[in-house]
Amino acid sequence: MTTVIHNQIVNFIWGIADDCLRDVYVRGKYRNVILPMTVIRRLDAVLEPTKEKVLAMKKNLTKNKITNQTPALCNAAKQAFCNSSNFNLRDLTARSSKAKLKADFNAYLDGFSPNVQEILLKFKFRDEIPTMLEADILGAIVEKLVSPKINLSPKPILDEKGKVRLPGLDNHSMGTIFEELIRMFNEENNEEAGEHFTPRDVVELMADFIFTPIAGKILDSTYSCYDGACGSGGMLTVAETRLVELAAKKKKKVSIRHFGQEIQGETYAIAKADLLLKGDGAQADNITFGSTLSNDNNSSREFDFMLSNPPYGKSWKVDADKMGGKKGIIDSRFIFPFEGDAEFNMIPRSSDGQLLFLLNNVSKMKKDTPTGSRIAEVHNGSSLFTGDAGQGESNARRYMIEKDLVEAIIALPEKMFYNTGIATFIWVLSNKKERKRKGKIQLIDATSIKTPLRKNLGDKIANFLLKTGKKSLTFI
Repeated sequence: MTTVIHNQIVNFIWGIADDCLRDVYVRGKYRNVILPMTVIRRLDAVLEPTKEKVLAMKKNLTKNKITNQTPALCNAAKQAFCNSSNFNLRDLTARSSKAKLKADFNAYLDGFSPNVQEILLKFKFRDEIPTMLEADILGAIVEKLVSPKINLSPKPILDEKGKVRLPGLDNHSMGTIFEELIRMFNEENNEEAGEHFTPRDVVELMADFIFTPIAGKILDSTYSCYDGACGSGGMLTVAETRLVELAAKKKKKVSIRHFGQEIQGETYAIAKADLLLKGDGAQADNITFGSTLSNDNNSSREFDFMLSNPPYGKSWKVDADKMGGKKGIIDSRFIFPFEGDAEFNMIPRSSDGQLLFLLNNVSKMKKDTPTGSRIAEVHNGSSLFTGDAGQGESNARRYMIEKDLVEAIIALPEKMFYNTGIATFIWVLSNKKERKRKGKIQLIDATSIKTPLRKNLGDKIANFLLKTGKKSLTFI
């Protein structure tokens, strides 16, 4: 996919929001419609070639009174998802009344397999249908998405002479377009962006920190990558791209297995949808919903690489109560025997739980592989300075330092993140340090390594300067 085609598709979809949603939704709510409708149209386009086979299979299964039909229907669709309704999306473009459109569109949505149903549920997309019907814009949105001016199908659209008029989109290209839409909506909606959206330049920097120092040890293998506060999944996808690129330079072929957990419904839906759009149905199942602190869905797993931007300055009291109250917590990620103390307690104050996410990652480090595990996490200054000796925060720092896990701490430029100007730091941890690093922590002041944005994005006024100009960040 060329840059021109990529931009044309992104701009076309973005234009649907301006053309159809203006005066119906405030700009910050455009994403509530456009993101799920983009997902729906892509899945619909992928399923079109096998629609008749799916309907025939459904008829046969129903005739034979088979209730669990999903596996067979997905097999007939040759995808990790399916739609067994009587409609394709383009069938809904000519409805004589709102009532008919409502009935058929809901029947169409009902036909999707459970994995897609979960995404629509977490998007709360069905809540938007009454608003779209009342404003008489649902039909217009559908018409634009199935328009011959845009192709979200894997197959090319040909002209009357058989030449390619619009190229097909493979899964990777569709995923890239979806990620671009997510980025644009996040930057447009500054009120929410600071909660879950980490700027791409910071994510790329974090990926470099965990991969570059071990570039020479990368093997032809499958690696696991985890984010316990994964938001819309951007860190996982950027990390995969970086590792694959680095491996290719070393003439190695690697594959990545993504794992993540997210507590916010919409961002969870986006993460799963992004992987589904890329053809990674099995990967999408590794993204789970809920709180990593009080309901760890990966308690028995260990990972090669872990990246995260956990919430900081945010109360975790609700989680603490679910875990038995601060004094009743017995979770072995945060309390365990250490240096003669049978119950070494690393639980921080309930007003800020960011260190718990770091300790969660520490608990999932591999010990029996050549490279062990590497972690990169963004924190504010609280993780460095809060807590007196013997308190939870201090004990957490003591444990990580005495176990020689902290490889480096990097101070980032101010106003690198959306909606906050507070000081931020990247913690880099490893349980298989190089010999020259053992017993040491590298402290890097990168606060002046930045380049101004042409246009401020909320409070984000600068990008990180990556080895350009006269200044660069050296991680040695």
